[in-house]
Amino acid sequence: MKLPSRIVLLAWFLIFALASLTGQQKWVIGMSQCNLGEPWRVQMNADIRKAAAENPALTVIFKDAQNDTLKQRAHVEEFVNARVNLLIISPKEAAPLTAPVADAFRKGIPVVVLDRRVLGNEYTCFIGADNKRIGQAAGRWIAAKLGDRGQVVELKGLMTSTPGQDRHSGFVEGIRGTGIEVIFEADMKWLEPNARKEMESALAVHKKIDLVYAHNDPGAHGAYLAAKAVGRDKEMLFVGIDALPQEGQMYVRQGIVAASFEYPTGGREAVDSAVRILGGKRVPKEVTLPSRVFTSENIDKGGEWLDIKAAGK
Repeated sequence: MKLPSRIVLLAWFLIFALASLTGQQKWVIGMSQCNLGEPWRVQMNADIRKAAAENPALTVIFKDAQNDTLKQRAHVEEFVNARVNLLIISPKEAAPLTAPVADAFRKGIPVVVLDRRVLGNEYTCFIGADNKRIGQAAGRWIAAKLGDRGQVVELKGLMTSTPGQDRHSGFVEGIRGTGIEVIFEADMKWLEPNARKEMESALAVHKKIDLVYAHNDPGAHGAYLAAKAVGRDKEMLFVGIDALPQEGQMYVRQGIVAASFEYPTGGREAVDSAVRILGGKRVPKEVTLPSRVFTSENIDKGGEWLDIKAAGK
């Protein structure tokens, strides 16, 4: 049950009042999550919650925008009006969330932007892995795996989001100069049911598919289920991004996905940065998280770290 904003505000007031009586420093962090329909985002919230629980000075208030940009804008405005000490936001889309984030920043509320970017630089810190270079690494791995030629389906994440755009453009760079042909592409908006539906369309049209490159592991799994349903899963390989232990890495162990490229949630790093900011310390404007690739050959060794410098050439 969703509590009215005035009750939430009263709860925050009581937290601050108790802190003043006990002489303890208390900070309230507002966390605006674009949706919880993706396992990766559920894990991000869990990572933030776990890291914050280790610091008794922190209280984190979570809001789920349910993939609704207008709702996420309203959530940010609620946090600003409530004068939270710091805002963490993982935006659904860059452009529509830029103004409310900038407004919070201008009003003196530090903002940690997590995973997906906003436009401009009116925020305190951005934390995320390099989606474009991960896309490049995936493209090069795919080209090498297929011997520089083959027919590929690309199932894209939400293409109005920066990760979707970067995972696509990086992939295009990664396969440039090879004989890899993208014969079908669709925006599955990060969701497994959408990916399965789009893959059904691809299978109906194309009799030969060598590999499916999905912008996340739920997309790769949805494509696999569609292919398996018509007895064609053994004809092709599936590659995804995220590599959660209970998802992408598990799919690699099960032989469902040939490779999963890690995109760390950054939840702990966001809390660590928040504590430093609230403590009056400076943090980098940009924090780039490292990434690994997991395959059947290396998963028992903890994956293989991506050579970001090489991937960025």
